[in-house]
Amino acid sequence: MNRRSFLLGLSGAAILAVTGGWIATRQTGVATGFVTPAAAQDSDVEVLPDIPMGDADAPVTVIEYASFTCPHCAHWHDTVWPKLKAEYIDTGKVRFILREVYFDKFGLWAGMIAQCGGDMKYYGLVDMIYSEQKDWIGDGQQATIAANLRKLGRKAGLSDDQIETCLNDQDRAKQMVATFQKNAGADEIDATPSFVINDEKYSNMGWEDFKDVIEKKLAG
Repeated sequence: MNRRSFLLGLSGAAILAVTGGWIATRQTGVATGFVTPAAAQDSDVEVLPDIPMGDADAPVTVIEYASFTCPHCAHWHDTVWPKLKAEYIDTGKVRFILREVYFDKFGLWAGMIAQCGGDMKYYGLVDMIYSEQKDWIGDGQQATIAANLRKLGRKAGLSDDQIETCLNDQDRAKQMVATFQKNAGADEIDATPSFVINDEKYSNMGWEDFKDVIEKKLAG
């Protein structure tokens, strides 16, 4: 389903209850503690900048809010994203920004892998995460998902040391959750995928509807 509960506005105790401790299992079987999202409620946590794709001066900006564990988001990236990129982003008409949404610890872990290679590798890793979503989620078990995300990271050219550093970067995890909460709250996002196109919010759309919106924005 594409309507799901967000972590927005929850107290620290409630968030902990939703996410349950955010623990990943190393391949060696040693438990690795992840930051709890309650810490991201701290107003002192720095919000991360967007990672844009496309011409900075493009007349249309598309912001997508999406979760890496959302099947509707994976479907959108399989069916709409390639056309949007080829026809509008690569031609300088659209500037695109993905803003990650975290419904669960697994979506956060996937985000930590996506961001592990820096801005240059980010959207390539995002493509891999969505195209292989069913594979890395596997049986849905925590150890399986943690192992599969590590494999995906290695497939993208990340070293084991890079992956472990990223997955255990508690300060970064706090920033990611704080960034999600601030941005999604400001744009009143309540479903994924959702889009903000030139400051106007839209729900999930197929290609023809998406293209129609962009063409109208371009026409001014």
